[in-house]
Amino acid sequence: MKRNALFATLLAAGTMLGSATAFAVPAIVVDVAPPAPRSEVMPAPRAGRVWVEGHYQWRDGEYAWRPGHWQAARNGMHWEQARWEQRDGQWMFMDGHWARGGGDRVGMNRRDDRSIPWGQRDSDGDGVRNRNDRFPNNPNRS
Repeated sequence: MKRNALFATLLAAGTMLGSATAFAVPAIVVDVAPPAPRSEVMPAPRAGRVWVEGHYQWRDGEYAWRPGHWQAARNGMHWEQARWEQRDGQWMFMDGHWARGGGDRVGMNRRDDRSIPWGQRDSDGDGVRNRNDRFPNNPNRS
């Protein structure tokens, strides 16, 4: 009995460790500050698309500009733009990614939700408006 419990514990720990490392992304850290962002004119909005701002990437030992582009929107998600952050005298690249939140306001940042009446918001980012959500503050239940 103790052997089965120990085996189950080790198996669960190994599974959690394996899943945590599956999403590891190599960090890009450089000593040289990125150049000032280029000025881009965002094209007119497109239905079902989110504008990904242009940014500098580190390639072959130098900064290279990646121009902005449209990306297909994801329901219940918003796009966090790529950015460079200074930490301990070095610069770390934080790649753009999808984050929960936004509901039917695809691509919008949830900080703007205060301008929308509470019943129209999606507080927990599960894609269901508060007025239709039995658990509006729990992203795991609708």
